[in-house]
Amino acid sequence: MKRHILYIIGACSLLAGCNLYKNYERPEGLANVEGLYRDTLSQEAALSAADTTNFGCMPWREVFTDPQLQTLIEKALVNNIDMKKAEYNIQKVEAGLKVAKLAYIPSIAFAPQGTISSFDFGKASQTYSVPLSVSWNLGSMGSLRNTKKQAQVSLLQMHAVKQATQTAIISGVANMYYTLEMLDEQLKTTHSTLAIWKRNVEVMEAMKEAGMVNEAAVGQARANYIELQASVPQLESSIREVENALCVLLDETPHTIERGSFASNEFPQQLSAGIPVQLLTNRPDVRVAELALASQFYGVNIARSAFYPSLNITGNGVWTNSAGGLILNPGKIIASAVASVVQPIFANGQLRAQLKIAKLDYEAAELDFRERLLIAGQEVSNALSSYHTANECLQLREREVRQLEQTLANVNELFLHTNTTSYLETLTAQQSLLSAQLALINDRYSKLQAGINLYKALGGGRE
Repeated sequence: MKRHILYIIGACSLLAGCNLYKNYERPEGLANVEGLYRDTLSQEAALSAADTTNFGCMPWREVFTDPQLQTLIEKALVNNIDMKKAEYNIQKVEAGLKVAKLAYIPSIAFAPQGTISSFDFGKASQTYSVPLSVSWNLGSMGSLRNTKKQAQVSLLQMHAVKQATQTAIISGVANMYYTLEMLDEQLKTTHSTLAIWKRNVEVMEAMKEAGMVNEAAVGQARANYIELQASVPQLESSIREVENALCVLLDETPHTIERGSFASNEFPQQLSAGIPVQLLTNRPDVRVAELALASQFYGVNIARSAFYPSLNITGNGVWTNSAGGLILNPGKIIASAVASVVQPIFANGQLRAQLKIAKLDYEAAELDFRERLLIAGQEVSNALSSYHTANECLQLREREVRQLEQTLANVNELFLHTNTTSYLETLTAQQSLLSAQLALINDRYSKLQAGINLYKALGGGRE
């Protein structure tokens, strides 16, 4: 009997196609992802594949070094609802993978039973049986193996989804944190400027009393002061709204967020030829798309395996004292084993249709992967361009502020010691400096935001 079973298994193995045991490999047309995004130092050239440093592979603690920001990120990664959902999904897929692995193991059933019977209240007879049945369903050749591979890919995919969630949370917390610092800096600058403008209005009123300026000039100064005052509650409201949004990421009720002072020197000055193009596929969303393609690859193999014979082996053993019409004491063992092979011949076209659908799903997944690569390249290219643009604008704005500070000092000096400059010119210089200072704060924030977006576009957020 054992020899016959081995013959059956060997025959089925010969019938199985080689493709059923191949592992997924990236399609040849997608194996080379060079040139997916452009170097900001050249309008036409793509980034070099020989680059050595990858900003996106840096652990997030090395990118975001502010201790208070690190505390917020750590809290969000623990408490955030989306992160918890991602972890639950991983646990579900792990359970499915365990089931796929156990499919190779025979199932065993144990169902003892006993009977007591009596005819016309005569002496009772007792019968019993202690059966043990073993069933080993090997399925069609390659089906169990590809089902297991598909489950393994699904688990990797869920880990990639969790990484994508982590990347989004880290970048979201960092963006909101720096937004709060930027708004704090704007509010601080506005308050300090208000004190100056209040003094300006008082001076203008005194000059009007002395006949040096008219009512129109005083009214304009008052209007500018009131307009600046109106910006304070708007900034305070914006701060509260950002704090509330950040609390949602932290899975906490709205409260004040502790933070440091605003700074923009968190990231390197230049980020161009330091990013290998090949590592673009480390982005979690790109990884998810490729794993979806791998899952469809094994799905095609599962559909193909349905065309091959399926093998089922069952064995039964029972210890019983019931032998037909006889009752034996002590009991005896009765054993049997059966092996069966089922070869599909005609299934109303269902098997061919299922294979065609699986192949179409694979082709669609390949297109999704290709599209995701192109989108990823576009996002990295845009993020690189935004970062370098923000860095250049910041340098120019710093020069502008220094120039306006010098201009205001010169105007004040001329107003105090000569008659060539009016107080209105001082007010104009102060207003220009205020606008430039607020613009400088925005430029610093834009650089930080562009750096965060670049880190996210490169798939950053690793531990």
